[in-house]
Amino acid sequence: MDGFTYHNIFDTKGIEYLAIIAFFAILIPFWIVLNRQVKMTRQLKRKLGILTASMLKIPQGIFFSKNHMWTHLDSKGIAKVGADDLLLHLTGEVKFSKLRKPGENVQKEDLLAVISHNGKQLRIVSPISGEIIAVNTLLQQNPEALNEDPYLKGWMYKIKPTRWIAETSTCYIAGEATGWSVKELERFKDFLAASVERYTPEPSNLILQDGGELIDQPLSALPEEVWKDFEHSFLGTKPKYPHFRGLEKSGYDKEYFQ
Repeated sequence: MDGFTYHNIFDTKGIEYLAIIAFFAILIPFWIVLNRQVKMTRQLKRKLGILTASMLKIPQGIFFSKNHMWTHLDSKGIAKVGADDLLLHLTGEVKFSKLRKPGENVQKEDLLAVISHNGKQLRIVSPISGEIIAVNTLLQQNPEALNEDPYLKGWMYKIKPTRWIAETSTCYIAGEATGWSVKELERFKDFLAASVERYTPEPSNLILQDGGELIDQPLSALPEEVWKDFEHSFLGTKPKYPHFRGLEKSGYDKEYFQ
């Protein structure tokens, strides 16, 4: 037939194409099975209540402070502030006690609020300085929002910052925040080993699964002494007393002001 040319694919690069097709024919099913196993493992760990770094929500555009508070500046120059997902995974479900009001000025590391679980309390401090513009009243009506959605519905305050650039320069963001959170989870295990030994008569399998896996919400099963130790030793919360003047009469434990 005029104009017709026959090519043997084995005389060209056809054999290479066949090899590539065969490779992907093997690889794709393997990848699907492997990915399914990874997903199932993560789901199983969630059901078993095991806390892993892969469970943590770490939005890449948010600044995280060493005290496990987060802040995010909007286009109008107002910053939202709240407690990060790791802190809430460690404490379990908490209630939010509002100690600040719109119009008040706070300095970085001033007391913002108290979160509590079955009478055990943690002070949380501000990651930035500025004027409080608004308080999230939803948290008093629906405290579960703090744990369920800490970065959207669970924000605590809106603050107009006065030293944003300087004060967020020591925070973690994006990939650095992800890496820091993984290290913080390991640091928490070390903290538990030391604190539980000091304050509980016997090591408890309520906080660690077989193999050293950390259960979700480990602090919820531990006594108040461990909570105070966690606040001072792990969070490093050391608010400046002058900024708390008068709060010691509001029913808050006076020992926290020592």
